[in-house]
Amino acid sequence: MEKLQYISQGQTKEEQEFNIRKALDNGIKWLQVRWKNADEGKFFQLCEISNKLCSEYHTVCIINDHVQIAKDIDADGVHLGLQDGSVEMARSLLGKNKIIGGTANTLSDVLQRINEPCDYIGLGPLRFTSTKEKLSPILGFEGYQNIIKSLKDRLITIPKIYAIGGVGLQDIEPLQQIGIYGVAVSGQITNCPAAISEFKKAMI
Repeated sequence: MEKLQYISQGQTKEEQEFNIRKALDNGIKWLQVRWKNADEGKFFQLCEISNKLCSEYHTVCIINDHVQIAKDIDADGVHLGLQDGSVEMARSLLGKNKIIGGTANTLSDVLQRINEPCDYIGLGPLRFTSTKEKLSPILGFEGYQNIIKSLKDRLITIPKIYAIGGVGLQDIEPLQQIGIYGVAVSGQITNCPAAISEFKKAMI
């Protein structure tokens, strides 16, 4: 599983597509198509375009929240927020071979995600980010440390956890030292797609 995810950004379909194409051109291999408050028809179109592009670039295409769209366009999987329906429901609709990721903010969320089970966990936010409208309590490095330690204390195998929320290049090393598997980045890659190669180099 790729250690670097790009979460798409943009206010319009054109902006979104432009940013996605730039990320793909710069070597991203895992895309999550995320466009909050979008018109559903336009979002479907964006997902369809993105999925085709990802096939051409041999990139994983994950759809944020919309399980039915992920099924309809045969995307690689779906990412579910805590309020976006159950992993069990998504699994029954998409089948056992698709990727299902889930958001978490607390230790209890992480334990829930492990039990459901989902394929990876997006845990955050690391710090304040303007890309989320309803931002969960900020974890900081200490929050990640505490959650990983609690899992180890319970003798639970550490799942594939991605840090999300304001993650920058300088955060990769400390996050990996804590035991975080990878990162999901939005703003820094949108603003500077060339940073993708730097992120990849920083990942062990």
